[in-house]
Amino acid sequence: MATSDDLRARRKAAADNCDRWLSVRRLPPADSLQRLADAAGEESVDTYGDGGHVAVLEQQVAELLGKPAAVFVPTGIMAQQAVLRVYADRAGTSRVAVHGLSHLLQHELNALEEVHALRIERLTSEPRQPRPDELAAIPGKLAAVTLELPLREAGFVLPTWDELVVFAESCAERGVPLHLDGARLWESTPYLEHSLAEVAALASSVYVSFYKVLGGLSGAALAGPEDVIAEVRRWQRRLGGNLFTLFPYAVSAREGLETVLPQMGQLYERSVELSMALQSEGFRVFPEPPHTNSFRVYAPRPADAIDRAAIERMERTREAICFTWHPADVPGWSWVELVVTPNTLAWEIDEVAKAYGELLEQ
Repeated sequence: MATSDDLRARRKAAADNCDRWLSVRRLPPADSLQRLADAAGEESVDTYGDGGHVAVLEQQVAELLGKPAAVFVPTGIMAQQAVLRVYADRAGTSRVAVHGLSHLLQHELNALEEVHALRIERLTSEPRQPRPDELAAIPGKLAAVTLELPLREAGFVLPTWDELVVFAESCAERGVPLHLDGARLWESTPYLEHSLAEVAALASSVYVSFYKVLGGLSGAALAGPEDVIAEVRRWQRRLGGNLFTLFPYAVSAREGLETVLPQMGQLYERSVELSMALQSEGFRVFPEPPHTNSFRVYAPRPADAIDRAAIERMERTREAICFTWHPADVPGWSWVELVVTPNTLAWEIDEVAKAYGELLEQ
């Protein structure tokens, strides 16, 4: 009987052999480097993040988010650690309000507490966005409040615009900075029906990522007031993020802003269309309809069985249509994340539904 390691090896081999991708495609190294070279142009190279493509990118992000300043950082983990530490030092308290399903708590090895001695106050751990009354229920002084938009571990869920405004007003009334964990903020504006700058105006600071749907190599940006960003730059240095040059990451980030960001409305519309088509094939989706270009697909088949079917289909067709399936809370059901990218637009909606439907065949 095949082990999980055997299946992972089969999945990787099959993925490496694919010539068509529904979602994310990883280019061969040589192709990635050539693409960077083509996009680099004549702009100068930064030195320790100063000048060149990095400076241009920081200005672009500041303008997009309507903030006075922005700093490019190698990772989002570093960017958010830095800004929350700045807020804590300024406020004279280590208490930070965070959703229990936030990336800050789920995927960073307890960095906020281990590295910066911050004390985490959980707004809620329910699979939804937090409410103002849950913020009010946390007594005492807070250094900052964070919102992850969208909340990935809950299924890429967003608040409504009115809910977001009321939550931001609650933070302002309490006199505590609101920080947006906006790794996927680019993808959130179609549902919120407001621009990036309008969303960012509700918060003191905003983090955005470049390597997800935008397709950058890596990297993130932190935007906010000039004095906060200046302090974040000092923490970037302390945390080892002030690389000798960051230009390959900045070049790829700028390319994503130019080529993918304008497609966010189209990607969101396609995600809604796909969610309806998949439900007609016997799947369930959450949220329904999706809040962003990413959503969860639930299948009435155990995870090991449908994952094996997905691998076998990938080996047979050389098409990658899904990531790894996971057991759902309901016995006998499983779920996977479906991320709609520019690659997805090359597929017909009925074609995707049919391909997924094959995974339910016994």
